[in-house]
Amino acid sequence: MQRGFLIDMDGVLYRGGELIPGAAEFIGQLQDTDTPFVFMTNNSQRTRRDVATRLQRMGIDVDEHHVFTCAIATARFLAQQLPSGTAYVIGEGGLLQALHANGYSIVDHDPDYVVVGEGRAFSFEMLEVATRMILAGAKLIATNLDPNCPTQHGMRPGCGAIVAMLETATGLRAFSVGKPSPVMLRAARKELSLATAETTIIGDTMETDILGGVQMGYRTVLVLSGGTRREDLARYAYRPDIVVDSIADLCGMDPAVIGEPSVL
Repeated sequence: MQRGFLIDMDGVLYRGGELIPGAAEFIGQLQDTDTPFVFMTNNSQRTRRDVATRLQRMGIDVDEHHVFTCAIATARFLAQQLPSGTAYVIGEGGLLQALHANGYSIVDHDPDYVVVGEGRAFSFEMLEVATRMILAGAKLIATNLDPNCPTQHGMRPGCGAIVAMLETATGLRAFSVGKPSPVMLRAARKELSLATAETTIIGDTMETDILGGVQMGYRTVLVLSGGTRREDLARYAYRPDIVVDSIADLCGMDPAVIGEPSVL
């Protein structure tokens, strides 16, 4: 059976600006064996080309087609729901480009959707405008509901924190497209033309990567090099198929068996 991988990045491949040992070797192994893979991120700020360039500079030689962001998943979803629609956007370049590439126009009045992603350039005035638009009938879309984002200087508020303000102000709930939503996880799998049984997800976060994988029926691999500790697992009603200290533990393994509970 063919085997392919959906791979989280922050906490799996790198921490801050530092590559995690074994990351480049594992990706090289997938390339050498022609194993399909794509990197998934819940960060909508950067374009896929920007993400690929960052990885290249860190020592992982991939191109933009190996990157799938929640911005892309969101834009494709909206294009399916309402082709050639309009959006008021709280977010940055990666989200704006994805929406444009999928036929959406960015407007400042009477939008079909208010779309929220990560960003540090938003203002309270933008939140006021978005609130009025939502109350007037625009649908609230979140690229993801992550409450915070790791940076080199520590945590900062994430997309979920911004969305929570709008939900509280309007009394309406956002529809989220990013991990663990099946919308993004299914779209990422289809990027690789894989069946459900052929897909393994590798991540460091139980609430997004592993939960999404469990719900979709994918094999799941949790790495402990990010935000999850082994003792945290007892708090969850679901479990990954295997748990490893880092991606280095997967180097040298046959990709076809990674994710099998009996392997480690």
